[in-house]
Amino acid sequence: MNKYVASIRIKGSSVQTIVFADSQLHARLILQYQFGMDSLQSVPIQVNEASTIKPMSPEQARINALKQYKKNATQAIKTERDRQKIHHAQQQITQAINPKN
Repeated sequence: MNKYVASIRIKGSSVQTIVFADSQLHARLILQYQFGMDSLQSVPIQVNEASTIKPMSPEQARINALKQYKKNATQAIKTERDRQKIHHAQQQITQAINPKN
């Protein structure tokens, strides 16, 4: 049996539900039989237990935020160095084309 997630409409409200079935077609048929033919809003999508995302603890979130900050700062430094190299090269080209006598 596989785990499937689908959106259904119950009395005008959209709700996500889980169903265990052998195939996507089987999951759709189970949901339609249980909640009605017109209640299914999305196709059932198979979900693996390994793909579920667990919430991070505050300590883990802080470490991930610092890692992202470091990555962004490193990228900003590289971008600035590249910009300065290009600017310096452009100045050298301009001086080579228009030498001051």
